[in-house]
Amino acid sequence: MDNLNNTVEESTDLGAVLQKGKEILLQGFNWESHKYDWWENLEKKVPDIAKSGFTSVWLPPAINSFSPDGYLPQNLYLLSSSYGSEQQLKALLQKLSEYKVRAMADIVINHRIGTTQGHGGLYNRYDGIPLAWDEHAVTSCTGGLGNQSTGDNFHGVPNIDHSQHFVRKDIIGWLQWLRCVGFQDFRFDFARGYSAKYVKEYIEAAKPIFSVGEYWDSCNYSGSVLEYNQDSHRQRIINWIDATGQLSSAFDFTTKGILQEAVKGQFWRLRDPQGKPPGVMGWWPSRAVTFIDNHDTGSTQAHWPFPSNHIMEGYAYILTHPGTPTVFYDHFYDGDDSGHEQIVKLMEIRRSGEIHSRSSVRILEAKDNLYSAVIGDKICIKIGDGSWSPSDREWTLATSGQRYAIWQKKAMIHIPS
Repeated sequence: MDNLNNTVEESTDLGAVLQKGKEILLQGFNWESHKYDWWENLEKKVPDIAKSGFTSVWLPPAINSFSPDGYLPQNLYLLSSSYGSEQQLKALLQKLSEYKVRAMADIVINHRIGTTQGHGGLYNRYDGIPLAWDEHAVTSCTGGLGNQSTGDNFHGVPNIDHSQHFVRKDIIGWLQWLRCVGFQDFRFDFARGYSAKYVKEYIEAAKPIFSVGEYWDSCNYSGSVLEYNQDSHRQRIINWIDATGQLSSAFDFTTKGILQEAVKGQFWRLRDPQGKPPGVMGWWPSRAVTFIDNHDTGSTQAHWPFPSNHIMEGYAYILTHPGTPTVFYDHFYDGDDSGHEQIVKLMEIRRSGEIHSRSSVRILEAKDNLYSAVIGDKICIKIGDGSWSPSDREWTLATSGQRYAIWQKKAMIHIPS
C-alpha cells in the first residue's frame, strides 16, 4: 500500500524532513480528551491514521500534571496521566511505530507547578520528585529566585528560568529520554514564554525529526475588524523561527486568522500586496505549519474558532497550498463520515499533485466571493460562491464540495514505441 510508505527517518540531519516538505500532521486530541481512555482510543485509530497518509500525530502532554489536560506539568518523568497509563501510552507509541507514523510530544516547559512552598510562600520548589529544583529554577517575575524571564509570562504559575544552566541541562536530559521512550517529533507549547535560542539548544541536543512552535499572539485588529495587512504579525512568528536557528517550524496563526475571515465572503484577504499568500506561508512556507483549529481555538474552549459552516473550504485551502498542513481531530473523527472522506480525498490530491511545503502559488482571483489559484503546476483550486473554472482543456475536475472545487492536470499519455 503506497500510502504506508511514510517511513520514519531516524536521521541525525535535523533538516531532512523539512527539506522534503511532504509532512501532513494530525492533532490527535481536543480539550475534552482527558476525560476518556485516550491512548486506547487513538491506538485503535492508528491503521486509519496511517492509511489516510498522516506522517505525524501530535499527542497531548503525556506526563503528570496538576490539571487533567496536561498543561500544568509537575513530575516530568511520570508518564501516567489523565489520558491513560504508561503501559497504554507505550502500546500506542509502538503501534504508531509499526505503522510508520511518528509521535509528536507536546513539550510544556515554559512553566511547572511546584510541590512545596518556598520563597515568598509560593509553590516554587520541586522537592520529592525528579528534577528537584529549588526557587532558582523559577523566574523572578513569577515569584522565584531566578533571573527575569526571557519571554512573556504565563500568569499564575511558576515560569521556568531557562537562562539557568542546570535547568537547561535537566530539560535536555528529559527531552533525550522522551526520544528514547518513542517520541520523534516535538511541539513547543507557549513558545512566547522563553527565548527561541533555548529551543535551538534543545533541538540540537535531543534531535527530534520535526519540531513546531506555538508562537501565538493577537493578529492586528481595528476594533473587532481584522486588518488587511498582517505583515507585522507574521514577521514576529518568522523572527521566532529564525531565532531557533531555523531548526523549528511554527504554527501559522496569521494564515488561520486571515482564512477564517476570508471564507465569510472576503476572499480578497488571501492575496497580499505582493500577490502572495498573506500568512507565514507566503514568506517562509517550509517553516509554516498551517491549521484550521486546535484544542484552544476550537473544541469546547473555542477561543478563536473557525466558522463551523466553512470548515471544508479551510481544508481545501491548506491541503492544496504550501506549508505543512495540520488536520484537527474533531474535524477528522468527530464530524460525519463525509468530512473524514473529503479530507482524505484532499490529502490524496496533495500527494498525487506533488504539492509540498515549498510549492509555488499563482493566485488568479481574490475578490469578495471567489479565490482561485494554481499550486505547483498540477493543481488548480477555486473556493467561494463565485463561478469559476480553469479555461484550459488540460485541467480535469479532481474533487468538489460545498463552495470549493479542485482540478488536476490531465496526465500525459505515454505511447510505448
